[in-house]
Amino acid sequence: MERRDFMKFAASAPLWLAASRRAPADASADSWHAVEMEYTVALPMQGASARLWLPMPARHRETYQLVWREDWDGRATVGMITTDARTGVALFYAGWDRPGVKAVTVRAQVDLRNRQADFSRADESAAASLPGEVCQYLAPSRHVPTDGIVLSTAREATRGAGSPLEKARAIYDWVVEHTFRDPQVQGCGVGDAKSLLESGTLGGKCADISSLFVGLCRAAGIPARTMFGIRVGPSAISPALGAGEDISEAQHCRAEFYLAGTGWIPVDPADVGKVVADGRLSLSDPKVQAIRHRLFGFWEMNWVAFNHARDFTLDSPRPGLALNYFMYPEALVGGVRRESRVPSAFRYRIRARSL
Repeated sequence: MERRDFMKFAASAPLWLAASRRAPADASADSWHAVEMEYTVALPMQGASARLWLPMPARHRETYQLVWREDWDGRATVGMITTDARTGVALFYAGWDRPGVKAVTVRAQVDLRNRQADFSRADESAAASLPGEVCQYLAPSRHVPTDGIVLSTAREATRGAGSPLEKARAIYDWVVEHTFRDPQVQGCGVGDAKSLLESGTLGGKCADISSLFVGLCRAAGIPARTMFGIRVGPSAISPALGAGEDISEAQHCRAEFYLAGTGWIPVDPADVGKVVADGRLSLSDPKVQAIRHRLFGFWEMNWVAFNHARDFTLDSPRPGLALNYFMYPEALVGGVRRESRVPSAFRYRIRARSL
């Protein structure tokens, strides 16, 4: 099957897709910028069967990310841009049932603007009555437990802190001060909060460090979640936090915590460590201190958000694929899973350009 446009997708898409494209003209238009990201995938031709999943930009993030076009081109027995029914994860899926060319190009065009929290709206009196949909982000998961060493560390990190905001800030500071970016870790890391603490060294990459922040927040009674995505351009904060045109290895995991009266608060403790490591700086360096302060409550949107699902089975389409997180392309060729973190081994390329 060949699809050279997204007409079938657009015909069934909700009206927000069309409406969202107009939103930047109505709200701080000069602060929005548009980017296009493009996947090019060429799986091995041998073998009768293959299945491919690609993470797509998250929808319903109207304050900082608006998806306004998605399309694909290629040869596949079946191909679709869809949303996983159980998790809400946006994805592209393609399947092949015979030997031959297994190649697709998938594009998404997205409007982005920086995200800044307004802490003045925090309502500490409402902290005990969280919205039902937020409470799920207090629950433990396989890679983000909330007992044992995670719980004891959360108590240590928040000692003396009173309000949820004070506790979240104390956890952020503890993570920044006790973790470091380990260049030997493959990809973005496993994202296992317990294992990171048990290692004794606390070295990892963005998925590890952000997962630790989330685990400590949940153990302290603060809803929190990881957000997986990819950098799509240069950074105004630091060269270490940007990406060029080829973003095949620019995946990056951030975090959020929920504050009553304010909503979801963006943070990025892992990028503080990246600035330190890439610049060979110390935490006491004034540049690092400024970035550390800024990244508590701020996301620079030279980055596209994908999803925040953890320890789940991707059910669309069935049968599903069990995942720790969904930030890299995933594929099964002849029933064998490809190494998603190595683009050359998987045979994919991801590119980004400003529009």
